[in-house]
Amino acid sequence: MKLITLLAPLVALATCACAQTPKSAPMSEGLSPTAVQSAAGGLTPDILNQFLLAEIAGQRGELKLAADAYVDLAYKTRDARIARRATEVALYSRQTNQAMRAAKLWLELEPDSVKARQTWVSMLVSVGRLNDAKPYLQEMLQQSGRPVGETFVQLHSMLSRNKDKRAVLDLMVELAGAYASVPEAHLAVAQSAWQAGQMDQASQSLDTALRLRPGWEAVALFKGKVLAAKGDDAVLDYWRDYLSQNPASSQVRMSYAQQLARSGKFPEARAEFELLMQATPGNPEIYAAIGLLAMQMNDLESAEKSLRLAVDHGHPDPGAIRMYLGQLDEGRRRYEAALGWFRAIQDGKQVFEARMREAVVLAKLGRVSEALGLLKGIQAADEGEQVALYQNEAQVLREARDHAGAYAALERGLKALPDNPELLYDRAMAAEKVNRLDVLERDLRRLIELRPEHAHAYNALGYTLADRTGRIDEAITLLGKALALAPEDPFILDSMGWALYKARRLDESIGYLRRALRGRDDPEIAAHLGEVLWHRGDRDEARQIWQGSLKTHPDNESLREILSRFQP
Repeated sequence: MKLITLLAPLVALATCACAQTPKSAPMSEGLSPTAVQSAAGGLTPDILNQFLLAEIAGQRGELKLAADAYVDLAYKTRDARIARRATEVALYSRQTNQAMRAAKLWLELEPDSVKARQTWVSMLVSVGRLNDAKPYLQEMLQQSGRPVGETFVQLHSMLSRNKDKRAVLDLMVELAGAYASVPEAHLAVAQSAWQAGQMDQASQSLDTALRLRPGWEAVALFKGKVLAAKGDDAVLDYWRDYLSQNPASSQVRMSYAQQLARSGKFPEARAEFELLMQATPGNPEIYAAIGLLAMQMNDLESAEKSLRLAVDHGHPDPGAIRMYLGQLDEGRRRYEAALGWFRAIQDGKQVFEARMREAVVLAKLGRVSEALGLLKGIQAADEGEQVALYQNEAQVLREARDHAGAYAALERGLKALPDNPELLYDRAMAAEKVNRLDVLERDLRRLIELRPEHAHAYNALGYTLADRTGRIDEAITLLGKALALAPEDPFILDSMGWALYKARRLDESIGYLRRALRGRDDPEIAAHLGEVLWHRGDRDEARQIWQGSLKTHPDNESLREILSRFQP
């Protein structure tokens, strides 16, 4: 009778000896019945039955039963091959105790096996038996057959999964003590210290590693991560100093440039990315980074040039770059060009967003029916996209100055998706345009019930009460709550300034409005600040603010309306 081959190994034990359960096992030839027979000195009926039990259980997916059978068979036969298989099956079936029994037997039967030793040590670490693992780890460092620095890298990977980070750090310090001249030993201590929350110790160990191996880029990158606990400036200062001594370090320069951008230091970040471009010309991701920074700096021509180069040089996410290029053209009222970019996006994760922007641009071109037809032909994949479709329909109608139509679209949206926070907020804003302040107040108060942390719900209600009703004290209270949630938001600061102006508290009003305009160069804020200054008698400054904002926002209705009122 031909017996079915044994299950393939269920766990691939890598040379790092990580005691992990793989998601899938590679197929390879299993043990043959002959191997089982030779292991036992004879194929007795009892052993044959157990062998078949383990095999059939494994093939049926009854892994616990297979593990139990294999472990028992390993102890009966005392064969290292079966002990290894028992370990693998027990690990795969998450039978920790059985895996420990089998692995211990495997090492006992095959004491010179590197894989057996690594598996046993990994399991000791995984169950928290660090003291038991320590002599094996010390032996690994002494007899690994590879450079001791590589072994320290392996040890960190093995120990990092232990939950007791303080105990791991203490063990790593002890292990590294005998290898003071090995830079990887100090890096391993630094990594363990960082995981244990000991930032000063981590930083000191990294400094030692860098003294032993000057300019080590991986360590410099990691030290930036450690220094992040002290704030952006500490990271930037360190990398700036490192780059002054190691100007060819492209990885640190990339991280430095990205950190500058995250910190809002756009000109400095752009300069660093341009240095990277000189070192690696034609890199599409660097072209993209430079283009996005140019957008942040309002250097639109440079932004377009760099983003086009990113597409031309094969950026891995061309849809995202085309979206940015479309937005650039849309912002500059080059609507046909914007349509070209949006329509070029026919696959990938930006397709839905591209169709939304395409509809809005069509509306700006006066092609409202075409825009609405486009939206009606889009099938929403989930509730988020369903909400976006209603929002975009309303936006298209607003572009056509059909405020009643926009309000009706959002009404339909809320009938389909009651109490959706985004639609509640948008309908409230649309209700103001059709003079339905009762709906505005009801929607915003409902939104506040649903999302008490929604600062802009408080802001919108407070601003409307101040601007359109006589309920000034109530408005100021609501805006105070909004500011408590978002104290530096320029739009909320503007609303508070406007409410205080309505309350005739001009000096306080101007303070809030100046802070708002410093936070954002917005024409609506400039219009408000100028008006309050005008009424306080500071008319020259009011004119200066209005005219300055008009230069960058020449078509803003609020600015033009206020200038017509105060400078006929």
